[in-house]
Amino acid sequence: MHTDSKIIWDKCLLYIRGQISEQTYKTWFAPIVAKCFKDGVLTIQVPSQFFYEWLEEHHLPLLKQAVLKEIGPHGRLEYAVVIDQGNKKQKPLTVNLPTYPGPAFRGVVAPEKMPGYGSDFFQLNPNYLFDNLVEGSCNQLAKSAAQAVAINPGGTAFNPLMLYGRVGLGKTHISQAIGNAVRTSFPDKKIVYISSEKFTTQFIEALRSNNVKPFTEQYLAADLLILDDIQFLSGKEKTQEIFFHIFNHLHQSKKQVIITSDCAPRDLKGLQERLLSRFKWGLTADLQCPDFETRIAIIQSKVAADGINLPSDLIEYVAQHVDTNVRELEGVLISIIAHASLTKKDINIALARQVLKHIVQHQPTTETTIEVLQKQVAAHYNIALEDLKSKSRKKEIVGARQIGMYLAKKYTTHSLKSIGGYFGGRDHTTVMHAIQVVEDCLNTNAHYAQLYESLENKIKLSIVD
Repeated sequence: MHTDSKIIWDKCLLYIRGQISEQTYKTWFAPIVAKCFKDGVLTIQVPSQFFYEWLEEHHLPLLKQAVLKEIGPHGRLEYAVVIDQGNKKQKPLTVNLPTYPGPAFRGVVAPEKMPGYGSDFFQLNPNYLFDNLVEGSCNQLAKSAAQAVAINPGGTAFNPLMLYGRVGLGKTHISQAIGNAVRTSFPDKKIVYISSEKFTTQFIEALRSNNVKPFTEQYLAADLLILDDIQFLSGKEKTQEIFFHIFNHLHQSKKQVIITSDCAPRDLKGLQERLLSRFKWGLTADLQCPDFETRIAIIQSKVAADGINLPSDLIEYVAQHVDTNVRELEGVLISIIAHASLTKKDINIALARQVLKHIVQHQPTTETTIEVLQKQVAAHYNIALEDLKSKSRKKEIVGARQIGMYLAKKYTTHSLKSIGGYFGGRDHTTVMHAIQVVEDCLNTNAHYAQLYESLENKIKLSIVD
């Protein structure tokens, strides 16, 4: 029986791991052990009462989805909570607790109603809402457009709505927030949320079993279709073909389509041109890395929602040192809280440093200033310092100015608006554009990347010194 439970739980973990960040998985799911499976009840052992309460409060929908997928609609989950670690002579003492009863998922196309595909359809995560999405210059356009779509799905000029940005910047949160808002306001509408990888897998299965018609019909019946990570359709010609026809039907029927991607449409490789051209019919909104002020607001919002008090200096410390994406920021917070709980230590900067050294690599030991960075950039590119702040559009000056903005974003805690001010009073959108240009060049131009690396090495040395 234990073997059966381990097999089932390993499959659940495989599904769960694909839905969350690696840090969250390692912190909250890797320590869990399968105990037994009997009469449709899967019992899993968690290391503490705190673990049990955290899982129930923050990850219950995901656990339910995993159990539904592997056991079926009648499957249930039970926890064996360790209340005494035991010793060499005595096994750990556990107490069994059930999952809290929760409301059924309403309004989303239910697995049992999808002919032949069952639990392959992803459910919406009820925790992804507009109310708990912190707004900043990094996501303002995307959030505003998403809210407009949620109020009038299929009836705005934002159809399709395409959201793009790097991993962990909130694409899934915003797209699913639309689905949850539509589900609340329009309970009769059929909502389908699915990843491009799962869409492809379903289509291949439909081809194999000669069920292409029912496969297509279930998507044609959607009032709102959310397709996550469309870049994974790259090179899959037949899958693109079927999605092209589904897209055309839904768009002509004034049904809403939401698409997410890790890059802008112009940078998507291996997708048919006619498909890319249709993405331009609506609105394309990008999501940027949150600036320092937004990162602080995200931390404050998260800890307030969890009923946790963190000192302001700790919040600022984390915001300064984790500037890549929202997902990593949340992962660091979870790790700090978990370490404090399991080791019974106070939550302070010393603990944060200990956690961060295992998660965030190559952090500068001290900060630099924008003024210092500007001098280093001007010297490296052999231009006058005043040129970086001027209105000159000479190619070499524009390029150096963009590098300066990029480095200011990376090595200081200034907001995009503040950085623009140091470079001749430019607005935050100019800084955002500069950052994107530099990132694109670093990824595509080896000579450019070499010159940049030489400059950055000088900057790192000066910081250490």
